Amino acid sequence: MWRTISSLVLLAVITLFTSNFVQAQQATPARILVHMKTSLTLDDAQICAVPNVAWAAVKAGYAVTILVDASAVTSVTKGFGWFRGLIGSDSTALDRAGLPERERQSLSEQMGIPLEQVPHNYGEYFDFLKNRLGVEIYGNQTMMLLYKIDPARVSSSVTPIPLNKMVELFASTGRVIVY
Repeated sequence: MWRTISSLVLLAVITLFTSNFVQAQQATPARILVHMKTSLTLDDAQICAVPNVAWAAVKAGYAVTILVDASAVTSVTKGFGWFRGLIGSDSTALDRAGLPERERQSLSEQMGIPLEQVPHNYGEYFDFLKNRLGVEIYGNQTMMLLYKIDPARVSSSVTPIPLNKMVELFASTGRVIVY
């Protein structure tokens, strides 16, 4: 009899533990890392796909992180480039890249929000992702150093991080999408 009772107690404890573990796993959405590494000046199609994919992933229930890396760090830097740097521009390449009206309309329809709420340029789009949708956006601090970018000149939506934090991002992410 004691053997049956102890078996039932053990089974109840295992069931409770497993149930709590499964609930904890379901409570934390799977994470997707969007690795943005191509500069806007090199290929605008790649970098412009990043926020669309990030938004769609959030809408599908994923937690999303964007890592701005390689030459893409220049696209989130205010006044980057010799000419803009000379005149002291306070905008980034993403701020200066407008969303075409047909893309804004398509996003409005696909995401189910009024057109007035869809960003007008990619700088606003990154702010929208971070501030309204909770997307984490980080930038490779080492690449900024190599491009001689002062982290204070990087868009406020991007948080510079060192290489060890980047490794942690890659290691803790379920899926990585590269652009």
